[in-house]
Amino acid sequence: MQLLVLTLLSKYKIMKSLKFTLLSFAFTLWLMGCTDALDIAPKQVLDESLLTKPEDMEGFVTAAYARMTDIPSWDSPFAPWWSGSLRSDDSYKGGGGTWDGDGWATMETFVNVNPNGWPLDFPWYVSYQIIQRCNTAIQRLQIISEEEFPQKNARLGEMKFIRTFTHFRLKQFFKYMPYIDETVVGTSAEFEAIPNRDRSQPNDQYLWERILADFKDAENLLPETQPEKGRVDKNAATAMVARTLMFMAYEQDDRNAVVNINKDRLAEALVYLDKLTNQEGGKVGLQADFADNFDINFDNKTKESIWEIQYSIDDGSSTGGKINRSEGLNHPFQWGGFQCCGFHQISYSMGNAFKTGADGLPLFDTYNQGSYADGDAVFFGQHTFDPRFSHTAVAPGQPWKYKTDLLFEKSGIRNAAEYGYLKSVKELVPPDCNCLLYDGWQFNSMNKRMIRYDEVLLWKAEVLIQLDRWNDALPLINKIRERAANSTKRLVMSDGKPILNYKVETYKPGVNCTWDKEFAWKAMQWENRLEMAGEGRRFFDLQRWGILEKTMNDYFAVEKNRFSWMSIARFTAGRDEYFPIPQPQMNWAKGNYTQNVGY
Repeated sequence: MQLLVLTLLSKYKIMKSLKFTLLSFAFTLWLMGCTDALDIAPKQVLDESLLTKPEDMEGFVTAAYARMTDIPSWDSPFAPWWSGSLRSDDSYKGGGGTWDGDGWATMETFVNVNPNGWPLDFPWYVSYQIIQRCNTAIQRLQIISEEEFPQKNARLGEMKFIRTFTHFRLKQFFKYMPYIDETVVGTSAEFEAIPNRDRSQPNDQYLWERILADFKDAENLLPETQPEKGRVDKNAATAMVARTLMFMAYEQDDRNAVVNINKDRLAEALVYLDKLTNQEGGKVGLQADFADNFDINFDNKTKESIWEIQYSIDDGSSTGGKINRSEGLNHPFQWGGFQCCGFHQISYSMGNAFKTGADGLPLFDTYNQGSYADGDAVFFGQHTFDPRFSHTAVAPGQPWKYKTDLLFEKSGIRNAAEYGYLKSVKELVPPDCNCLLYDGWQFNSMNKRMIRYDEVLLWKAEVLIQLDRWNDALPLINKIRERAANSTKRLVMSDGKPILNYKVETYKPGVNCTWDKEFAWKAMQWENRLEMAGEGRRFFDLQRWGILEKTMNDYFAVEKNRFSWMSIARFTAGRDEYFPIPQPQMNWAKGNYTQNVGY
């Protein structure tokens, strides 16, 4: 049953930078771009087999891109702040209290997480909407020739990438999920019959293999450069091939424990990482200032961004724009012109991790002694800091998002008693930005950088260390630290003085460190945490490395003395590495799905 739902949408524009042409019909536009279209009864349906022209192909691709913008959204698949930050030692949920958020509080304490409720079911549901739109586009693209549609291969690559990225994230969330590609057609019963876990396979590697093959196909099909901003290009696929191989390399048993590190997988990942780093100085590279990665004025304007999702505001659509709903709850609560809702606070542990010693290096063993709760003067007055602290968090009395004339105030923290005073800022904007929209929740239209060159450098450092080439990893890690040390231009008060006492040094073997494999591994992990703080990566790094239980329970042991709600927190190995399969999906599959271990 291949039918395309036709929904009346007026003047809808998918993204601010993608200039697609939408095909008009007598009664309707056929693009299901807006999320609220799911709640509108279809006006008419059209047999997809009638859509065979090049402009029709672009329409199918556009429909997939439109839903893809919900990949990071808080109310759909992969909100980064809850999926990988609050479930790690990076962040607290924030908001009005532990009651606020409909299940997110259980996610950050790992207590009473269960398969019921929309916070897990809706991401699964939306993910398969994205996947199905991609599959529909691939099916249609396969019937048109390159002569008729010269962009055929590029569009096939785009659809394979988006589909596979969605499968990749489902894999990170749930470990086992049904892999749906363009060959799956037919009735609902045929989709229901596809299991989330193939019991003939000894482990989950077969799913990684499918993801890997699809990313490789996408890489082969995609052009090196796209003429329109927002379209996926070859570098994004190359990065995801490497990323997939890295996750495959840390092989897990049925209890989610890492039991083997496959060096062959890592060696193959290095080949793809080299493809990217060999371009440095050309198409890709680090920005001189770390701040550029979190400034809306640099949307689509940095070499560091390998793939970013495009958002828009005031684009003529019924919702006011394809707005970034990822951070819809995260703006300060009724302060400075912001209205909603005070979620996502940087944890005191994360804030402490930015402290540096007299040598300018991290305080690996003593960093978590004390906290901002000791008082502003004590915390900031008695320590030096990595500048990335001020790109990640703001404390009362400090400039909001590089605005020296706007100092953040305690009133902007909705519930400091339960979540502290360190407000996450990477994902947010100044309150006078014309990119803000309020419709009961508050959103902004800053693009979401999904893959950056800085993390690629850290991926490469990780692979090199695991391959016993830790000396080769040193310049990569130091390059990140050098950039951090030089990223202080915007970190000043109104009188031009630095916000904090910043001090960062590179690693100098034989001078300030002993650069052996053990130390290099610790330095790489630390750098990864500082560079990507609060961006949703941390949980999945710990998951890959197989150190979630120790890291999280060590974190909880300290945090329970800071906040009473943390007293119940406990990470259980063999269960909490993944979410349960949502119960509505278990019911829908009529016994064909296997629930994850521990649930």
